Amino acid sequence: MRTKIKLLFIVTLMLLGLAIATIINVSLNFREYSIKSALEKAETAARTVEDGLTAHMVNGIMDKREYFLEQISNNDDIKSLWLVRSQHVIKQYGEGFNSELARDAIDEEVLKTGQVIKKIDEYTDKINLRVTMPYKATTVGNINCLTCHDVKRGDTLGAISMEFNITDMRNAGLFTILKILGINLIFIVIALILINYYVTPYMKLFEDLQAGIQEAYSGDFTHKFQTKIKGEAGKVVEQLNTLFEKMHEAFGEIRVNLATFVTDRSSSCNDPLYEAKQIINELSDIYKFKKTIELDENKNIIYSRIIDVLKRKFDIENFAIYEIDNKHNTRKLIYITDEKLTETCNVELVDKNAQKCRACRTHSDVISTEFHNLCTSNHAEDIHFICHPYQINDEASLLINMMSYDELDIPKYTSYMPSITNYLEAAKPVIESNLLMDKLHDTSLRDGMTDLYNRRFLENFIDKVMSQVRRADETYHVLMLDVDFFKMVNDTHGHDVGDRVIVDLANVLRSSIREADLAIRYGGEEFLVMLHNATDEGALMVARKIHQDFGRLRFDVGSGESLQKTISIGIAKFPNDGDTIWKCIKYADTALYNAKNTGRNKIVEFDESMMDKDKYEGSY
Repeated sequence: MRTKIKLLFIVTLMLLGLAIATIINVSLNFREYSIKSALEKAETAARTVEDGLTAHMVNGIMDKREYFLEQISNNDDIKSLWLVRSQHVIKQYGEGFNSELARDAIDEEVLKTGQVIKKIDEYTDKINLRVTMPYKATTVGNINCLTCHDVKRGDTLGAISMEFNITDMRNAGLFTILKILGINLIFIVIALILINYYVTPYMKLFEDLQAGIQEAYSGDFTHKFQTKIKGEAGKVVEQLNTLFEKMHEAFGEIRVNLATFVTDRSSSCNDPLYEAKQIINELSDIYKFKKTIELDENKNIIYSRIIDVLKRKFDIENFAIYEIDNKHNTRKLIYITDEKLTETCNVELVDKNAQKCRACRTHSDVISTEFHNLCTSNHAEDIHFICHPYQINDEASLLINMMSYDELDIPKYTSYMPSITNYLEAAKPVIESNLLMDKLHDTSLRDGMTDLYNRRFLENFIDKVMSQVRRADETYHVLMLDVDFFKMVNDTHGHDVGDRVIVDLANVLRSSIREADLAIRYGGEEFLVMLHNATDEGALMVARKIHQDFGRLRFDVGSGESLQKTISIGIAKFPNDGDTIWKCIKYADTALYNAKNTGRNKIVEFDESMMDKDKYEGSY
């Protein structure tokens, strides 16, 4: 409706403009015609006066010229008429009648310059035209002014001034203009009626199209277009209805299919086509991401890809990624943008017990802005955060902790969560596969009974760590342990009791060393402990603790009887005792052999003098 009003308004303005231009043109032309007509009358009157005065002079009756001039002045078109003598004529014939003197500056200017002057005076009720024309001495034709006048040819003999009332002409022009205006207005009205009649159906069709398109923006393609217009417009409407029906069917399927590829997401976008485009772009990015990480060597590289996505795609400045071991209920930091941010969370408590993390315990997002002090493990007052847990499998999960000093960033990060989850979904099978491979690799490096590292791990570890140990000037104390008379346990009480002895000894070792130390089942009842950068006193203290703690254990052998066992320990130090760890392991074994041969149930430190003794034979 507004469009039609605008169209009619514009057409009206154009027609009015055309009418005004026509009226102005007619007015100017009519005015010019009126003035031109009056000038022609003035020239005719001037020639008539000139001829009459010449005749009076030739006939010697110049004193009778007043009657002649009065007759000329009585013309209805001439309001007034008077003659003016030049100084040449005054000098020769005198001033003449009083009426023949210059009356104003115009008369004087014409006498002086010999040029015609016209002047128009317009008033509200009338319009006057003043014309003053010069008479010049001439010798052309039958008239020779020089015979009567003592002048030169071309000199001004006098002038004639006339005033014309052309009000009637102006009034006639105004009446004509009004008629033209009336005709134009009638034409405008008729034109608007016709335009309205023929344009209204098209305007209704246009409004219907606009409404249908607006509904299409919101994903509704059920609109039915209608029009009474026949011909091409009617065909267009039919085609649009067919197109919208197909789009309704196709787009409905597209939205449903897209929804299966991405996590449920809320969107404030009212344009589902644009939303579909965003989803498709995101799916494309996720596909490229997935194809990339499938060829990555290990999970750490995959984690670096996720870090890069958080930084570059989502522009998150401060965040941390943790790996959660669901089996042992521990948390491990994978990456953090700023080490100072680790202080916001009670690391020592949560890393050892992941259940202290609210997000890990509830398996749901924790958003700090939702409630004051929502997570009691996080004690940062000026940092706002979102903790987003994501489960890889039953044994492992990831935790993404997004942080900001500006509270306004949290809603923005919250809106990113569906997309971030989509990336994690894409990475999930690849990470799970890597975790499984790590687990299989770790299993091959661990003893199945005690869950301690095995000899194969020791071989890999020593090969990798030797150059680093030398470069960093580090030390290792090697403890070789053996259960005294272990074969007798198996022979007397059975392998079940023997296995229990082995497992409990492994538990004692595990509880007696630090994270930086290693406990390894070297073979059978023989164990190896490597203490990293320990002092001699500290290494001896650990050995005594292991010796005492194991000696206190009792093993039920049935029939109400119990069994206690002892261990022997040999100690060697790298690099003091040997320039390689393998040599130190051999020397620790030599010290153990010495302990066995000198009574068992003791701790012996390696000494070079032990190398001179005969090598033992058989088992201990």
